[in-house]
Amino acid sequence: MGRKLVQISKEEEKRYEIRLTASLGVARFLIMQGDAFRGHDESSTSLNKGTYREMIDWYKDKVEIVKEAYEKGSKNCQMLSPDIQKDLTKACAEEVTSVIMDEIRGKKFSVLIDESRDVSIKEQMAVILRFVNDEGKVMERFLGLQHVQSCTAIALKEALVRMLSSHNLSISMLRGQGYDGASNMRGEFNGVQKLIRDENPYAFYVHCFAHQLQLVVVTVSTSSADIADFFNYVPLIVNNVGASCMRKNALLAKHHDVLLEKIENGEIMTGRGLNQESSLARPGDTRWGSHLKTLLRILVMWEAIIDVLEIVKKDSIKPACNGGALGLIGKMESFDFVFILHLMIELLSMTDILSRALQRKDQDIVEAMHLIMDVKDGLQDMRENGWEPLLKKVKTFCERNEIEVPDMDDEINVRGTSRRRKQKLQLRGYFQPCPL
Repeated sequence: MGRKLVQISKEEEKRYEIRLTASLGVARFLIMQGDAFRGHDESSTSLNKGTYREMIDWYKDKVEIVKEAYEKGSKNCQMLSPDIQKDLTKACAEEVTSVIMDEIRGKKFSVLIDESRDVSIKEQMAVILRFVNDEGKVMERFLGLQHVQSCTAIALKEALVRMLSSHNLSISMLRGQGYDGASNMRGEFNGVQKLIRDENPYAFYVHCFAHQLQLVVVTVSTSSADIADFFNYVPLIVNNVGASCMRKNALLAKHHDVLLEKIENGEIMTGRGLNQESSLARPGDTRWGSHLKTLLRILVMWEAIIDVLEIVKKDSIKPACNGGALGLIGKMESFDFVFILHLMIELLSMTDILSRALQRKDQDIVEAMHLIMDVKDGLQDMRENGWEPLLKKVKTFCERNEIEVPDMDDEINVRGTSRRRKQKLQLRGYFQPCPL
């Protein structure tokens, strides 16, 4: 197949340079903002050609020399096609990676690895490098994503070595490994950390302290049937109150009225940054810090939540909505729910402070151990001396919100045991009533 050589004039070279500079500038801006490039319809007649092409058109309207470069330049080199957009993005990524490699320059480094799925349901391995720069500062740099066909330890280890080798990084310079607690990552005999240490015994594995704390909080919180039941109701409350825009607006309006009433009565203070507008946050299963935020907002917006649930119970056409709201109101206005709410706020506040401290980049192991001991001492002190203050706080809340407080000297049925079965067990001598 023959090739045709075309001589380009100096003017056309100048126009090409202007187009390239404009396209690269737009690409860099979109990358820094994390915005999508492409549009559903990028044809000339489309009302929205995508962010990249729309910004190029905006640039052309604002700068006459850029407009001239596109209109008078070669039509087969407009720097607008999807392939060009990908090439520009890839070039920017390679330049950033090159700067990261210059920062390392033969230094010892550690790796932080996690697995995730993208929107196309493909398993990916995210790799972050951690090292000390020339100024003595600890740096963390995102190296890239590696698609993995399998999540076995061998496959992940080979993918890591392949990615490091592609950037001229030797596994012999590895001094630390940071993964989650999955068996394929931290396994003592066949995990990724063990396979790497077989080649480099100096690549010590450290399980993230914040992740360990997360696992402990999840395990302990769900080991109690009462607390597990409590956290089953929390998402139901959030979902019912925030199921529609109308309910969210009603919640904010009710909360606003409650705040005004408390300010007028002198119950709360006003000031900059106080009493900000907020809504209920949905708790995440993998981040128990979000549970604390949700519980705090339920506590602060208690009256407004009850009012919205009352509206749902009254106005909903579907019986399921009426019954659901009715059941949630009954659950929230029980002493058990209020007590566990205050208890978990106390506990999660302590562990959340520790979790935030453990995630600091400048944290060291010795200081982390001291922090853990301080929290353990605080939890032990709460166990020994925190009952009376907690119970007083719960009773005050119940009295303010007209929630019945049970007599602590009364004998009550064990939760989860039917009264009929209790009577049978008592007759047989298998069950003894106990005070609360």
